Amino acid sequence: MYKMHRGHESMHVEMILIFLCILIIAQIVLVQWRKRHGRSYNLVTLLQMWVVPLYFTIKLYWWRFLSMWGLFSLITSYILFRATRKPLSGRTPRLVYKWFLLIYKLSYAFGVVGYLAIIFTMCGLHLFFKIKARDSMDFGIVSLFYGLYYGIMGRDFAEICSDYMASTIGFYSVSGMPTRSLSDSICAVCGQKIIVELDEEGLIENTYQLSCSHVFHEFCIRGWCIVGKKQTCPYCKEKVDLKRMISNPWERSHILYGQILDWLRYLVAWQPMVIGIVQGINYSLGLE
Repeated sequence: MYKMHRGHESMHVEMILIFLCILIIAQIVLVQWRKRHGRSYNLVTLLQMWVVPLYFTIKLYWWRFLSMWGLFSLITSYILFRATRKPLSGRTPRLVYKWFLLIYKLSYAFGVVGYLAIIFTMCGLHLFFKIKARDSMDFGIVSLFYGLYYGIMGRDFAEICSDYMASTIGFYSVSGMPTRSLSDSICAVCGQKIIVELDEEGLIENTYQLSCSHVFHEFCIRGWCIVGKKQTCPYCKEKVDLKRMISNPWERSHILYGQILDWLRYLVAWQPMVIGIVQGINYSLGLE
């Protein structure tokens, strides 16, 4: 290897410069694309996140992941179908938020378990349980991968479903004023009646009031803000203080976890494309 690349120092420097330049240009383009056309950016990113792992799993015969991917895709497709139907059923918003909140919690749990398994293996703690280092590390990597991947997919699909449902109900529009006036006894997320009064303990679900004084079902507004990644009121679009809304300190880590998933989305969906472009340029220029 050393003899083959001897005297190629200048070529290697050129390849590194090409990679850095493409990386910077791609980052600028993606940031501007996301700012100017966030909807198309999210859709293309979601498509890549959905298709690219499928290609590698079929190529490498990862049947376990393929079966999980198929089950997730089947149920999520049904949920997406329900969320985009017109007229929208009154039970659909709760069904959507329950499914994606379940995916969110499971992915969070798998990510934590995988991370801890990797740390324990690196510290040699797997020896106390008489587990081989390779098996322990494989379990940690697989669990972490499952948690991060389905966490990203779940959040993106939840955002799409949230937009469709809110626009169908009519209380929310992407740009502009609401198309319907909101009654005091109606939740602007699901469009259903609010039975439980503020500060009253509900048997099934409580209510929550935002700083803009609009009242929602607690489960609906948590799904809207945490799962659907919305930071505005579904009706008047006033900014929501998530730290004030999430009073439980154990749940505040979910916000940080969501930010980590957003960063990993770029790493998984766009980084392979950047590397592919760099390799194409190197091949066209005859660089090895």
